[in-house]
Amino acid sequence: MKLSRKSEYGLRALLELTKAYDQPALRRSDIAEAQQIPVGFLETILLELKRAGILGSRPGVQGGYKLIKHPEDVSLGQVIRILDGPLAPIACVSQTAYQTCQDCPYSGDRECPIQEVMFEVRNAVANVLDRYTLKAFYNRERSRRLGKSSKHRKGSAPSRIQ
Repeated sequence: MKLSRKSEYGLRALLELTKAYDQPALRRSDIAEAQQIPVGFLETILLELKRAGILGSRPGVQGGYKLIKHPEDVSLGQVIRILDGPLAPIACVSQTAYQTCQDCPYSGDRECPIQEVMFEVRNAVANVLDRYTLKAFYNRERSRRLGKSSKHRKGSAPSRIQ
């Protein structure tokens, strides 16, 4: 699975909106600047998330975007499905957009060797992405940043695990 730029930007924007959950709405230009996202592309993403019922918006000088669902009620998998579609690597294992394989020699068989493995792939990806809520995702990022800043204060260089 390769995460699209759209989903990457969407998750980064949602980090900002999660951070500001109990605060006034954020302007798209502020979100774009904080997360280094092109404003035009961000607007498209925010509108999709609004249509899906995750965000609300308010026009005007005091306007902007705001999470209308609690950050604990939105999973990363849900966001990626909204922005990119199914998580499944092939259509015949998708839970949300299932399609039979028209040109597959195994389509009439009870068991398909490709499908068996792709079910495992889909389930593994979905299990991870559906387990993380926006709140957990934000807390993880916040802990990472706090850990980095405390390491820098002590004079040690940040380490990277590869």
